Amino acid sequence: MAAINSVADLSVVGDIAILTIDSPPVNALSAKVRDGLRDGMVKAAADPAVKAVVLICAGRTFIAGADIAEFGKPFTGASLPDAQAALENCPMPVIAAIHGTALGGGFEVALVCHYRVAVPSAKLGLPEIKLGLIPGAGGTQRLPRLIGPEAALEAILSGTPFGAKQALAWGVVDQLVEEGKLREGALRFARKAIDEKLPLLKVRDREDKVAAARGKPEIIDAIVKTNARKFRGFEAWRQAVDRVRDAVELPFDEGMKRERASFMELLVSTQSKAQRHVFFAERQVWKVADVPDDTPTLPIKKVGVIGAGTMGGGISMNFLNAGIPVTIVETQAAALDRGLGVIRKNYENTAKKGRMSAADVETRMGLLAGTLDLSSLADCDLIIEAVFENMAIKKEIFAKLDAIAKPGAILASNTSYLDVNEIASVTKRPESVLGMHFFSPANVMRLLEVVRGDKTSKPVIATAMQLAKKIGKIAALVGVCHGFVGNRMLAERQREAQALILEGAMPWDVDRVLYDFGMPMGPFAMSDLAGLDIGWSKETTKSSTIREILCEQDRRGQKNGAGFYDYDENRNAKPSPLVEKIILDFAASKGINRRTISDDEILQRCLYPMINEGAKILEEGKAQRASDIDIVWINGYGWPVYRGGPMFYGDTIGLDKVLGAMRGFQATMGDAFKPSALLEKLVAEGRGFRDL
Repeated sequence: MAAINSVADLSVVGDIAILTIDSPPVNALSAKVRDGLRDGMVKAAADPAVKAVVLICAGRTFIAGADIAEFGKPFTGASLPDAQAALENCPMPVIAAIHGTALGGGFEVALVCHYRVAVPSAKLGLPEIKLGLIPGAGGTQRLPRLIGPEAALEAILSGTPFGAKQALAWGVVDQLVEEGKLREGALRFARKAIDEKLPLLKVRDREDKVAAARGKPEIIDAIVKTNARKFRGFEAWRQAVDRVRDAVELPFDEGMKRERASFMELLVSTQSKAQRHVFFAERQVWKVADVPDDTPTLPIKKVGVIGAGTMGGGISMNFLNAGIPVTIVETQAAALDRGLGVIRKNYENTAKKGRMSAADVETRMGLLAGTLDLSSLADCDLIIEAVFENMAIKKEIFAKLDAIAKPGAILASNTSYLDVNEIASVTKRPESVLGMHFFSPANVMRLLEVVRGDKTSKPVIATAMQLAKKIGKIAALVGVCHGFVGNRMLAERQREAQALILEGAMPWDVDRVLYDFGMPMGPFAMSDLAGLDIGWSKETTKSSTIREILCEQDRRGQKNGAGFYDYDENRNAKPSPLVEKIILDFAASKGINRRTISDDEILQRCLYPMINEGAKILEEGKAQRASDIDIVWINGYGWPVYRGGPMFYGDTIGLDKVLGAMRGFQATMGDAFKPSALLEKLVAEGRGFRDL
């Protein structure tokens, strides 16, 4: 065996060369790997005894993708196109032997080999879209030539890897070989290629799959229409679609030039930087500074949930989906039956859509028990309270739980605002109490705020974080304060949204600006969706806010066809002249002189106070890092991933601009806009949240 460099070796078995890449942990396409590919192939091609080459990787995976750590740094080593050219233009058959994952640039390397074999467990794909990029080494040009533009766009736009069996069916992989025997299987295929004089198949020369779509723009137009809403605001998806069109309509080399230009343009774009920030933030969020990875965790074999309403039912489904038995407690039989019925109906609806089998439904329901007896939770390892947001009720429940729950059981509250330390104070085990704030609908939303009380033990925190992963959530550890991270910042936006409609904007103006920014909906559309009467009481209402007046006029939101908007029978919204009059009359009664408010002011007043509040949260140590706040907002509130989260957005536009605007608003509108000490400090030092 001859070393090509520190990560590549070339060995020869008879007349077959084996080029092995060994660059832990995932054989990413670093400069050394690219050099190893190019130089190894040059050496193999120059050996007169060699008649075929197998490209294989050591460790747990084939080339898993680009080395993201190199993005934005000075370029060194062989270019990826140079390495690919050495493979594609080799005068003898080159067989890629794939195990683990062949993703992004790794998959594009496999696509330039003449043949591909894989073990059944292998995954292949082009996930670049998730980083705000498109494939940049031939993926948009070669994959359509191999599997057709429709299937290629499905793979490129989803960014989701596909299995080896699908790859075989598509013709991406030429043969599956026995699991655990990749080297032997690849050598057998190479032997066959030599003996049968198999042609040097270059994907770039394939025409049949793209020729069938040539001159038929409606094929790709239909895909654009289907995906338009999902990818609203994303730059990369349009570029991906256009480049696949090029694969259909243009010669290969021209398509490659355009692909490379698009990739380089996106690489330096703010959107891609934002999505790469989120990629790393999602890995960072699990690390807790003072809770090491080896902290012992508690076994969670059975979970209790108090409350069978929307939140309690949704929370329960997370655990049932992970195969963990759940006991739900309610106070009334009717409420319990209704809650259990909703869970079953949710599962049955999922089964109707083909996302699970009828047997899966019964398996999950078989793990669920309902009871009216709180003492039934005595053997649970974790008990989550999900009742009405009322401190007195929660303290009463926790005092009872403290007497019922077994020693070592974790007691969690699903509170979205309240003081977890005060809740823990009524127990003799404050070290076992924490907040687990799920977001609605709890069985769908990815975010879980894990709220650390002053006395919450490290094993309890470690258990909650590990459990979040097991039930498919992304967990952010937060400290105790009113509203924690997400709702505390949301309150700033809500305050300004309400003020703006009195000062001169209309609800649909505010909603439009935030929707155009990339949010799934604006605050008033969201209020209508949730129901304006949540927390409203007919007995105590005093017409003191626009919302109260709307509820008094029986405008409850989407559910009864009227809220801030008027709704038709399909729940399509349109601006309401009646609401406009209510707002104008209310503003006049308060002596407010309305004025024209620009879209810029709406955006700044809704978002800059949020960024400022995020800075206060960091100052107070209620979030571990700025990127954790971004994770909360992206996964819990629909902040557009291509804007990287509120703190990343603050850095993007410049904290000096945020500070200047906050000072301007403070001078004219008061101390609600007072800049945080951290914001002022960072601007004075010329730093950003990324530097903390």
